[in-house]
Amino acid sequence: MSASSQPLRCGQVLNRALHELFATRDDVHLLGEDVLDPYGGAFKVTQGLSDAYPDRVLTTPISEASLFGVAAGMALRGRRPILEIMFGDFIALGFDQIVNGIAKFREMYDGQVTVPLVVRTPMGGRRGYGPTHSQSLEKLLLGVPNVVVVATSECHDLRGLLVSAVEDDRPVFLVENKLMYGRPNRRPEDGHVGELEVRETGARYPALTFSGTGFGEASATIVTYGGMVPVVLDAVTDLILEHEIFCEVVALSQLLPMELEPVLESVARTGALVTAEEGTLTGGFGAEVSARVQELAWSELRAPVRRVAARDGIVPSARPLEDAMLPGAQDVVEAIVSLEGVRR
Repeated sequence: MSASSQPLRCGQVLNRALHELFATRDDVHLLGEDVLDPYGGAFKVTQGLSDAYPDRVLTTPISEASLFGVAAGMALRGRRPILEIMFGDFIALGFDQIVNGIAKFREMYDGQVTVPLVVRTPMGGRRGYGPTHSQSLEKLLLGVPNVVVVATSECHDLRGLLVSAVEDDRPVFLVENKLMYGRPNRRPEDGHVGELEVRETGARYPALTFSGTGFGEASATIVTYGGMVPVVLDAVTDLILEHEIFCEVVALSQLLPMELEPVLESVARTGALVTAEEGTLTGGFGAEVSARVQELAWSELRAPVRRVAARDGIVPSARPLEDAMLPGAQDVVEAIVSLEGVRR
């Protein structure tokens, strides 16, 4: 691939998608802290928007609860607001608005109103930001009915996910891993990402399934999302080269409502499942997936579902401690190798 045809960085793709949405829809507005030019947001995803559309980009005080309330009101009045929460850790400050308002209005008013709100927020660690700016808190949203939680990854169609979220009449939380912004958007080419064959579902928020065997015999399925996708793909490569173990990887984008058809299809081929997430272990994404898969596909499993996640605790600032806290490729490798009855 020539230098001129290198894929755009993920942050650039999201920025271009925002500009496209503003150019084609007069009802789209952006709210958030420090989103005005020349700063353009903490991760520069909103650069250029306030200069081009000064009446539709609103910089706000540091008051997340108020921001959620204002954005919800705009959505109720027929606008399509995009709320940028500077760090995903701060969604906790808006939880009353989310749980007791945004998620409930449509049902409380018998479907007479909608809340087409998009909340964009970066999650995750590995940047040394410390305990209150490095968490993966999307699991807190997975128990809230009537919202949609979508996780981006460097292999998904980022433009498509953002456009679909804005067009959705439901409240959508778009979770963007921090490390993703500066990395290339590695979309499948000729049905492959690197050496792995890829299948993509046709859903509004698609899932990607990766296989190193052309979707033939494999030893296990790994289900993951977001910033763990490149970590898991590195683990899969290591498993092939060092252990001669082949796995399938299902990278979900829609986490809620949870739709596990691609996972169940993969488990039917492999007979084993490992979940991988950057959030803490207890009560997480992996726990919910494990429960559902064991209810729906018990006869397909030859071993209990294994979970890979962060340790239950804070995310330290010091890099060696942060690395020890968060799950890495070696944790995924060890989970696969330790599965009882792994086919080789």
